[in-house]
Amino acid sequence: MAAARAPFDRDTAYEALTAATADLPYDPADAELVRLGSYAVFRLRGLPVIARVGRSESLLPVARREVAVAEWLASAGIPAVRVLDLDLEQPIVVNGRIVTLWESASDEVEYGTPAELAELLRQLHALTPPASLDLPNLQPLGRATDRVDQADGLDEDQRGFLRDKAKELTEAYDGLEFALPIGVVHGDANVGNVFRDRNDRPLFGDLDGFAIGPREWDLLQTAMFFDRYGWHNEGEYRAFTDVYGFDMLAWPGYETLAQTKEFLMVTWMAQNAGHGDAKVDAELAKRIDSLRTGASRKDWAPF
Repeated sequence: MAAARAPFDRDTAYEALTAATADLPYDPADAELVRLGSYAVFRLRGLPVIARVGRSESLLPVARREVAVAEWLASAGIPAVRVLDLDLEQPIVVNGRIVTLWESASDEVEYGTPAELAELLRQLHALTPPASLDLPNLQPLGRATDRVDQADGLDEDQRGFLRDKAKELTEAYDGLEFALPIGVVHGDANVGNVFRDRNDRPLFGDLDGFAIGPREWDLLQTAMFFDRYGWHNEGEYRAFTDVYGFDMLAWPGYETLAQTKEFLMVTWMAQNAGHGDAKVDAELAKRIDSLRTGASRKDWAPF
């Protein structure tokens, strides 16, 4: 297959989706872009189908594991999005991209609550994944340097700062002592990855980050969304901690994990900067300045 073309945007991702579905009964003509990050996520409006288009073939092992995770969760009875049952193997590699097709949980995006996320995490964290799933060990900063090196929207001063920050945070993370057992984690657990289905049931989505690691990582974002950004109120956060049974804000390692996650939020955004979207470019610059100065994160906009 030909190498993926840059930039990765709605149009190039849609080209890959069109090619991937050419021999399938799924017409993407009315596909709506829902999210653009490491993946372009499309909703096929005329069909109960969600398509995820990965940036490059380097994501093939991740996409294969994501499909396997979905199948395992289905067998374990954990509410989660389901991959479409096709006559061909998923993921589909086309135009240098990775495409997977999923059952659409509902016709419109509606997210779960912090308490519902906590219940899903409580169920997930009680499981032992089969060895055949071959989940990787969680390495939060494993891809961060590559993202910094490859981001078009960074100047050299910003790039140098972020490289140094990655080294600093890696050392701090490696020195943490975790309170909860190591085990299976979602990897990107927040209410934005909990979707309501047509029966109003909350489901896990975005399964590509599953790994073996500290359970605190899955509790982190809800604490940050309350404590650092004001995206959850105190009642929502307390409902989350009551259901799960652990308060991240009372754990000594919270600040280090929070800084690590914020760094990843910056490098994730850097993937899409420098490609003509002034809002993304401005938000990225603001976030980098916040990391430099220690300024409040409450003006960070959700993306």
